Amino acid sequence: MDPNIAILAGGVSSRMKKALADAADLDASLRRDAAEKPKAMIGVGGSGRPFIDHLLENVAAAGYRNVCIVVGERDGSIREYYENPENARRLPGLEIRYALQPIPAGRTKPLGTADAVHRALLASPAWKGRRLTVCNSDNIYSVKALRLLLEDGHPNAMIDYDRSALRFPAERIAAFAVIRKDTDGFLLDILEKPSADEIERAADARGRIGVSMNMFRFSYDPLLACVERVPMNPVRQEKELPEAVRMMLAEHPRSMFTIPLSEHVPDLTSPGDILRVKGELEPGSGNISLDPHSHT
Repeated sequence: MDPNIAILAGGVSSRMKKALADAADLDASLRRDAAEKPKAMIGVGGSGRPFIDHLLENVAAAGYRNVCIVVGERDGSIREYYENPENARRLPGLEIRYALQPIPAGRTKPLGTADAVHRALLASPAWKGRRLTVCNSDNIYSVKALRLLLEDGHPNAMIDYDRSALRFPAERIAAFAVIRKDTDGFLLDILEKPSADEIERAADARGRIGVSMNMFRFSYDPLLACVERVPMNPVRQEKELPEAVRMMLAEHPRSMFTIPLSEHVPDLTSPGDILRVKGELEPGSGNISLDPHSHT
């Protein structure tokens, strides 16, 4: 096993900040965090612990050791937080390094998730010839999900989340990327912003619909070859990781296995998520995503 993981935290949280004016129910501390910090650093945990702290706790418990956090050039709060020995002690066994994702001249935000992964790979040359997990910083993936990827033997894999287990409003779930796979469980495509027809066609023989929550396991070298040359999305003007995955599949069919899992994933996208996630992190909340003993 290669206990390597890249966590993407270089975004500027534009959706969070734009919608903050409508979040009248947030206290001053949470409002300040949402306005001034990346989403991963919003203090939703007990005693104001940042969101990413809970993710890294699960990363350590799942058996990872080498962490590369991709951070933005305009905010040093993540690095500053984990350079404090008291905060680092909560994450025994983790070696954390950082990759900087810049904002190019003429833009207001970085170039997207594929660019973030590219930065992580270039900052981690020791991972060449090995495998790594890639995930967002604004989701708390369970110990089980993280461990499933770490222990999977396929060259590339992703978690195939059961759409019906996610506890979000229906209109939000309807916008999640759905997964098309063959009868052996190998990925065929990831459909972003799917239509109702595409969602229906993505159902398997049992009617189960899988969605991507951007949680992947890759072999370093083919991933690097794809993120180096992934094109800009013509609409969103970003280099997107799902497109890099499509490029990989075009060159290496049946190269990414999908691992089915049925559980909720705490997600911090908009101000409306802050209090809900805060409640999910409360002890005894019944949030299976934080339970290392949860089962599919």
